[in-house]
Amino acid sequence: MINIDQSLPDLKPVPEAAVQPTPLESTVGLFLTKSASQWSEEAKSKPIPQMLFCVFWCLGELCILFADTNLGKSILAVQIGVSIARSSRIPGFALEAPAEKVLYFDFELTDKQFEARYSDNFRDHFFTPGVCDNLLRAEINPEAELPREFPDFESYLCHALEQELVRTGARVLIIDNITYLGTDTEKAKGALPLMKHLQKLKKKHGLSFLVLAHTPKRDMAKPITKNDIQGSKMLVNFCDSSFAIGASSQDPHTRYLKQVKQRQTEERYGAENVVLCQIAKPHNFLQFEFIGLGSERDHLRQLAEGEREQQTKEALQMRQQGKSNVAIAAHFGVSEGAVRKWIKKAEESGAPF
Repeated sequence: MINIDQSLPDLKPVPEAAVQPTPLESTVGLFLTKSASQWSEEAKSKPIPQMLFCVFWCLGELCILFADTNLGKSILAVQIGVSIARSSRIPGFALEAPAEKVLYFDFELTDKQFEARYSDNFRDHFFTPGVCDNLLRAEINPEAELPREFPDFESYLCHALEQELVRTGARVLIIDNITYLGTDTEKAKGALPLMKHLQKLKKKHGLSFLVLAHTPKRDMAKPITKNDIQGSKMLVNFCDSSFAIGASSQDPHTRYLKQVKQRQTEERYGAENVVLCQIAKPHNFLQFEFIGLGSERDHLRQLAEGEREQQTKEALQMRQQGKSNVAIAAHFGVSEGAVRKWIKKAEESGAPF
């Protein structure tokens, strides 16, 4: 047997003063490598991210706003764009950043549909010269042709998007919606390159992105989670922040806003404290109006008796899979105490556990 102590050379301790850190070349190759203290020191000189739309979206973030069809994603996005362009706070929501030029890529509405939303029956328009000149709207030119150097429309679109932001000098971009940038975003192999491209643009030009996305038809009895975004969860995994618009089962005119992901702020508006709004058009501007705060569970669809039995069965199956009561409660949008009651009731009734 080899004696490990004897096999090692006689190493003498190096005096601490003689140890000199090797300078790291931080600009060569794929990685930027620096000491943690150096990263911290350099970060101190950068400004603290300011809120563009309360804690939902901050300056310098790639944020995803998602919701089902006809819940008002575009309405809220334009309202946020106007707020930032004019440095005018939306009542009920904080705004810290000064006025910024906003470039809104509208792949959803025609110009007449846009006009209808921001005028009084096509008269007395909100967007008149001097009112909000910092908000620029872009739509696809129907006469544009695909240049030969681009393999497909999506690659040309991403290139043209960057050209337009450079030309206009805009640093805040709103994209309505993400499915127009790529036809394969429902799969990880399509979503990942797209998110990487947007993150690269963000860092290269110092941008703030708000990207709109759809959700498929979802069970309105369950709380909104990142799993509800249409397509790959990669979209949410690689963004900086995300929030959603939900429909209230209490009132068809009520919407609620819920934080789904955040990196630079605290979770202020989660399931127990969603923001309640209603869509209104008091004159010539379609908008979200803040009406209060509430619990998401109060706005979810109430289950029928048969559905409750199925819910309890699903909860028991999750317990068998090793899920905690807290995880099960989050899945169903209820309290942990409610889950305990379901399990206890099932045990007393002799249901398999």
